Amino acid sequence: MFGVYAPSENVAVMTYYGLFALQHRGQESAGIAVSNGRRMMVFKDMGLVAQVFNEATLNSLAGHLAIGHTRYSTTGASVWNNAQPTFLATDDGDLALAHNGNLTNTVELERWLAERIPVSDVPHKERMDSTSDTAILTALLSSSPAPTLEQAALEVLPRLKGAFCLTFMDEDTLFAARDPQGVRPLSLGRIANGWVVASETAALDIVGATYVRDIEPGELVIIDEHGLRSRSFAQAAPKRCLFEYVYLARPDSLIAGRRIHNVRVKIGKLLAKEHPVEADLVIPTPESGTPAAIGYAAQSGIPYGQGLVRNSYVGRTFIQPTQSMRQMGIRLKLNPLRDVVEGKRLVVVDDTIVRGNTQRQVVAMLRQAGAREVHVRISAPPVEWPCFYGIDFATRAELLAPGMSNDEIARAIGADSLGYISLDSLMKATHVPADQLCRACFDGVYPIELPVDPAAQVGVDVHPTLLDEE
Repeated sequence: MFGVYAPSENVAVMTYYGLFALQHRGQESAGIAVSNGRRMMVFKDMGLVAQVFNEATLNSLAGHLAIGHTRYSTTGASVWNNAQPTFLATDDGDLALAHNGNLTNTVELERWLAERIPVSDVPHKERMDSTSDTAILTALLSSSPAPTLEQAALEVLPRLKGAFCLTFMDEDTLFAARDPQGVRPLSLGRIANGWVVASETAALDIVGATYVRDIEPGELVIIDEHGLRSRSFAQAAPKRCLFEYVYLARPDSLIAGRRIHNVRVKIGKLLAKEHPVEADLVIPTPESGTPAAIGYAAQSGIPYGQGLVRNSYVGRTFIQPTQSMRQMGIRLKLNPLRDVVEGKRLVVVDDTIVRGNTQRQVVAMLRQAGAREVHVRISAPPVEWPCFYGIDFATRAELLAPGMSNDEIARAIGADSLGYISLDSLMKATHVPADQLCRACFDGVYPIELPVDPAAQVGVDVHPTLLDEE
C-alpha cells in the first residue's frame, strides 16, 4: 500500500513509483485512487504496476491526495472485482480504501453490516461483486452513521480482528491505520510539502521521502490541510510478523528500526554456527537468499559465489496463485552457472521451504550442472502451520514440513543434507523481543484469536483436520 498527501505534487506519478517499489508484495492487480477535493477518480486493473498504468492514465489522475495498492490475494479470488483500492460513492461523499493483511472475523463483520444496512441498499455494485474482506470493511465505513469518516473509523476499527494495515481517503483527507498487533509493517514519511505512508520504507526512499517513524499498532493517522494528527483506537499489543524478516520485506527496508539486509546477514551467520558443513562454495537462491548466504559464508569461511542466475523479469514464484504457475515460474526464473558449480560441494542458502517446489528444482538443476554435493541451508525454521494474517498458505496440506523429519525433507528435495535455523536464533537476529513477534507459521501459536470455524471466513480454505491438530 502507498498513500500521499501533497498539494503541489503529481500524486498519481508519486504513487505509481511507490507501488513500483512495492511490486514484490503483490503481482496480481494494481490500482490508484486520486482526489482533487471535488471528485475522486479510481483506476485499477489486473497485472503488474507497469502493465496497468501508462503516462496518459497517470496524467488523467489529477489531485492532491492519492492511495495505491498492489494485490496478493489471501481472501477472495484473483479477479478484477477484488482489485484495490475499493471504492464506494455515497450521497455523503466518496471513499477509497486499500488493505494489507487479512481479517479473521469477517463472518461477524458481515452480520454487523447486515444489521446496519441491507446488502441490496449498499450504494455500490462492487460491494456485491467483491468477495474480499476489504470490501466488507469499505462498506462498514461507508455505511456508518457517524458524521465524518474519522469518526466512522474510530467506530469500525476497534471491531476488526486479524491483521490490517489500511490507507483510505475521502475527497479531502488521507487516513492510515494499523492493527493493535502491528502484524504488517506500515511507515510514515515526510516530503517537502506533505506526507507519505507506505507498507515498506523502500517505497519512501524511491519518492524522496524522509522516514519519520512506523505507524504504531492501534494508531489511526489523519492527514489533511491542517497537517497530521494521530488517534489511538486500541491498546497496542505488538506481534510483528517474523516471516517479513525472512521473506516478504525488501532487504533495503527498515522494520522496527532495523535494516532487513543486516538482519538476514546475521541470520546467515547464526545458521552457519548451527549447521556447519564441509563444502567448497556457498551460493544463494537469488534474490531473497542472498543476504543470509553472505552471512553464512562470512561465518563459515567458505567462499561465497554466484551459482544461479536469476531472470529479473520473472516475478516471485511463491506468491503466484496456482501451483502450475509457480512451477513454470521456477523454471523460467533460475539457471545454474555450470562453470561455477561443476565438481563443487555446494552450500545452497535459501530463505524458506514452504511447498518445496523451488528447492526441489534448484537441487535437480545444480546436479545436472555437475555439482558433486548439494547441502541446503534454510534461514527460517520449518513452515508447519497456516497463516490467517495475510500470507497465502492457508492449509497444512499445502506445506511440505508437517509430519516430516529433516532427513525426509532432504530426500524429498534431493539434497545431501538439510539444515534449518532454529526459531530462537531467528528471533534473536531480529532484535525484537520474542513476545512481540508473531511466529505462528513456525510454532502454531496464534497471537490473534481465530474464529471457531476458520473455514467459515470469507475466502479462507482450511484443511479439515486443522482444528483437531491444533
